[in-house]
Amino acid sequence: AALRVLRERYLDRSRSGSAPGSAPGETAEDMCWRVASAIASAESAWGKTQEQIHEAASRFYEMMVDGAFLPNSPTLMNAGKDNGLQFSACFVLPVGDSMDAIFEAVKRAAIIHKSGGGTGFAFSRLRPKDTEVKSTGGKASGPVSFLRVFNGATEAVKQGGTRRGANMGILKVDHPDILEFIHCKLDGGISNFNISVAITEPFMTALAKNGEYDLIDPHTHEVTGRLKARDVFDRIVSAAWQTGDPGLVFIDRVNRCSANPVPDLETIEATNPCGEQPLAPNAACNLGSINLDKFARPGDPKSPIAWDDLERTVRQGVRFLDDVIQVNPYPLPEIMDEVRHNRRIGLGVMGWSDLLIQLGIPYDSQAALDLAGKVMEFITRIGRNESVRLAEERGPFPNWSQSIYRNGAPLRNSTVTTIAPTGTISIIAGCSSGIEPLFAVAYSHIVGDRHLTFVNPHFEAVAKKRGFYSQELMEKVAEEGTLHGLDKVPEDVRGVFVTAHEIEPEWHVRMQAAFQKHTDNGVSKTVNLPNSATVEDVARAYR
Repeated sequence: AALRVLRERYLDRSRSGSAPGSAPGETAEDMCWRVASAIASAESAWGKTQEQIHEAASRFYEMMVDGAFLPNSPTLMNAGKDNGLQFSACFVLPVGDSMDAIFEAVKRAAIIHKSGGGTGFAFSRLRPKDTEVKSTGGKASGPVSFLRVFNGATEAVKQGGTRRGANMGILKVDHPDILEFIHCKLDGGISNFNISVAITEPFMTALAKNGEYDLIDPHTHEVTGRLKARDVFDRIVSAAWQTGDPGLVFIDRVNRCSANPVPDLETIEATNPCGEQPLAPNAACNLGSINLDKFARPGDPKSPIAWDDLERTVRQGVRFLDDVIQVNPYPLPEIMDEVRHNRRIGLGVMGWSDLLIQLGIPYDSQAALDLAGKVMEFITRIGRNESVRLAEERGPFPNWSQSIYRNGAPLRNSTVTTIAPTGTISIIAGCSSGIEPLFAVAYSHIVGDRHLTFVNPHFEAVAKKRGFYSQELMEKVAEEGTLHGLDKVPEDVRGVFVTAHEIEPEWHVRMQAAFQKHTDNGVSKTVNLPNSATVEDVARAYR
């Protein structure tokens, strides 16, 4: 699976000089060296010799080729290919309240999608539907109509020929068009957007008191009406139960925490498509993920995690991501300016459920939550410490003196950690994605006459070690996807290999919270619900 994904999307076909359709000339190892050397070339900016640059590239290469760390897809796809395409996955673009500003944002999104980046937009500044447009005497068509324009433009631009554009559309809960926005995906017309409602503190207060809250015209700043908070929340939950959207972004909380390191200078109004990266207008962030599966030491009861090795990888990962900022060919000068003033990076994790499985800890247990907090606290603490070291060597991020960190040691990066969903890079690394549980213990892959059974390697190893392995059992597991009701599998093993749909919603949210407590930016997490889930189950997860 990893090699197929690499061939389809990542390996440099130009190196072979062969006919279209033939195998690319680049190998997976070549790709790792291409990326490592391109990113390490940044080190020349701080006076490093060619020998020192080669050493840095070698360290980057080792952690990538071992599958201990991988950067986000655009870095793997574009670094070192000299194709002019940028290396970051996450962008937020401003959408101003004029035709010029709106279509400028559409154009910029197309440029970013072409390079494999995803974009987030807040439509909260657009005047409500049917309000008068002074310059023309006509009526405004409102945020949702423009959301459809952005959706259509994305449909027409395939991301760099490798993946379709992903977007996040956000509207504040006090915008007069909020009800139309909540329901806009119910007819299935908006396929290239995740949507989220930006939830404010006044709204949550009104919800707790079963009261009403004000709707505010963003153009005139006047109150145009009131809605019952409970009614709006119920509509959000009902739409999410039907389609999975809208999500909720607790926007006031975002702006009051480390996700906005410069609140005196900027207000965050949107996130990237998966919600884990809140960003100011024209900001971008490059991400990378550590594969925790590589650091499990199940045979060592004193230290089941290789903390020293993990520390080395965290430090290298922070250095790598800071180097990316230096050599990234950002698509627009405003984005380059914004990124270089704050130097946001997002180091995250994948292989979390693999680590738990190796250590024999069920995902839905207090022990798992405790370990999550311990691991993420360690990664953020070491990551920040490395950022302090880099600031001594390279200088702090330019906005440091106006940041929430101005009374401490200077930092090179305004944020250090983010947890992304790691969809494709976890396939390449051969590990579980992000902080998600297993989706299946085994599954069948059927194409025409080809019938392949994929079994989780940790499960296969346990089955052989414990003496209950059989080909028949493996096929049965692939058929079911889970171990539920398979009496031949010991109960403790069934508990450890629990899958996403078997886990109660509360445990998904608790796991997200355990990681979020120690993460600068956001955490991407899916709450998987069975087909039988009720509207109240969704409401409970949101609350």
